[in-house]
Amino acid sequence: MSLADSARPIAVNLRRGAVATLVFAAVAYIAVCVWFRGHQRELLYTPGGWRATPAEAGAPWLSAVDIVTEDGERLDGWWSPPPAGHGVVIFFHGTPGTLADTAWTLSDLAQTGLGVLAIDYRGYGGSTGKPSEAGLRADARAAFDFAHRAAPVARIALFGESLGTGVAVALAGDRPVAGVLLNAPYASLMRHWRLHAPPLPYDWLLTERYDSEAVIGKIGVPVMILAGTADDATPVGEARRLFAAAHEPKTLIEVPGAGHLAAWNGDAKAAALRALVNWTTTER
Repeated sequence: MSLADSARPIAVNLRRGAVATLVFAAVAYIAVCVWFRGHQRELLYTPGGWRATPAEAGAPWLSAVDIVTEDGERLDGWWSPPPAGHGVVIFFHGTPGTLADTAWTLSDLAQTGLGVLAIDYRGYGGSTGKPSEAGLRADARAAFDFAHRAAPVARIALFGESLGTGVAVALAGDRPVAGVLLNAPYASLMRHWRLHAPPLPYDWLLTERYDSEAVIGKIGVPVMILAGTADDATPVGEARRLFAAAHEPKTLIEVPGAGHLAAWNGDAKAAALRALVNWTTTER
């Protein structure tokens, strides 16, 4: 047997091994895609958590209210009406977390004379239902409609943090708001997964998109964005993308060294509170 004849079976086996490896990798990749498609909501949302009364959370000046959505879910809400001539801010928290984790931020808002409304999304705290992008958008509309009925002459601004920034931007496209404040925003969940997860065809896989970058340029109200330069969860580049896509009047405040949500502090917080007051104040 020649050397070429003896080498031929080895080459065939190597090709077969390479093909088998490629097939296995392709099957594994498809399996990961299928798994992500079916479990993305579990990766994104953290329903449940602590359900508390405003008093238990250290905010006895707030009243617990029930808010019913257009699809029949019941949301836990905390509400404080605005004084005459002042506006309302609706606060959308991030994830993980519930209303009980928002008391200090809500206190900051109320101390400026603003009316305040905050909700637990469906599935969070004591709110009924299961979270989804369509569901959270319905929750936000229900919150706005509640505040408008409770304070019909008040102007309403929105304040979203982290996950809640996508909810706030979407609501600004659905309802007439006075302004939008975003702390630690992401441009879209497409970009979020691309930044933080393995390379998958997210264009095909995502059911939850929260594409704030595509929406923010269509809302004709003032926008203020707060971002920490050391934020690993929603990098400052995401805030810059949103700022570039928004129309004037718009403001971007970058806080050097601040991590996720930590831009809500010091001078940035003071500027944000002034903006909320200015956007919503009405003549007496």
